[in-house]
Amino acid sequence: MITEVIIMARKKTAAQNAVSDLARAIRQCVDSGKVEFGAARGVKVALSGHAKLMIIASNCPDVLAQDVRHYCRLSGIPVISYDGTSLELGAVAGRPHSVSVLAVHDAGNSGIIEFAKQ
Repeated sequence: MITEVIIMARKKTAAQNAVSDLARAIRQCVDSGKVEFGAARGVKVALSGHAKLMIIASNCPDVLAQDVRHYCRLSGIPVISYDGTSLELGAVAGRPHSVSVLAVHDAGNSGIIEFAKQ
């Protein structure tokens, strides 16, 4: 007996499109721009003000996320809160490990700076 499987295409919601667009922009930024990975480097870069943008994973420890946000606010660096976990942010960035903080120095060919303006 053969059973038929009907796969219905689901429409993506606006939130899902925004997340996939951000993920695509992060990947382009990593491939064509200059970024630094890691919490310790993220805090140092935020403190010095050398980054153009900071991306923080949703499961980043609260104390660390507060430090990065505070230093970014003082330095005038925009911060994007990534809706996925640090493992998902690492996978989007093409890394085989978790990434809780990503500092963008040069956006390259990506339009990731536009996400910070939204």
